[in-house]
Amino acid sequence: MPPEPPPAAPALLEVEDLHTYIGQHHILQGVSLRARRDAVTVILGRNGAGKTTTMRTIVGLLRPRAGAIRFEGRPIHGLPPYEIVRLGIGFVPEGQGIFATLTVDENLRVAMLDENPESRDRLPRIFALFPALERFRQARAGTLSGGQKQMLSIARAFVNPNRLLLIDEPSKGLAPIIVEHLVAALQEMKSQVTVLLVEQNFAMASALGDDFYLLDDGRTVHHGRMVDLVHDHALKKRYLGV
Repeated sequence: MPPEPPPAAPALLEVEDLHTYIGQHHILQGVSLRARRDAVTVILGRNGAGKTTTMRTIVGLLRPRAGAIRFEGRPIHGLPPYEIVRLGIGFVPEGQGIFATLTVDENLRVAMLDENPESRDRLPRIFALFPALERFRQARAGTLSGGQKQMLSIARAFVNPNRLLLIDEPSKGLAPIIVEHLVAALQEMKSQVTVLLVEQNFAMASALGDDFYLLDDGRTVHHGRMVDLVHDHALKKRYLGV
């Protein structure tokens, strides 16, 4: 008999049958997903499918009514956001989430959980990924272009030694050339951090993603390898309108 295959490596993040309400509205009605270590997992779905609610629930901004969230095998669904972040999870919200009146440098320093030599040593790597931020290091963040603000938002999450980054709609409202720059930077980051990404731009999602999960009406309806979804025109048309 052939030998049994080795067991699959445990996922860095596991979400199991998540149910989340906003007010009286039952938004998530059974979301499950796994984010493999050192991979980019993309959450896809039409507007209103529950993608952003999933991200906000994982990071503790919303409390689930049912289900489980485990990070490195540890349940985190009952923890407040600041404790979840301390475990090594960075969150880049939709809409950038930067301090407009602070400089680029101040935004990065404020984002450091601990301003120590290790955190300061990460700054050269950040500026190598996003050269525009170094050029405008002393500029107030509110004066940056939309693309530069999005780069700063991602850099704020990357300034800490996080093991998982949750990134929500990074390309929204950006020009195609800026999206190309973001894709290149995130490709570089893939070797250093696990990423869970929400992205409506299918070209960007397919360029970055290793695995995908499709949400529809607050439920996980399909998942697999991104390379397979690229060629599954029926599935894309049904759930994404692509």
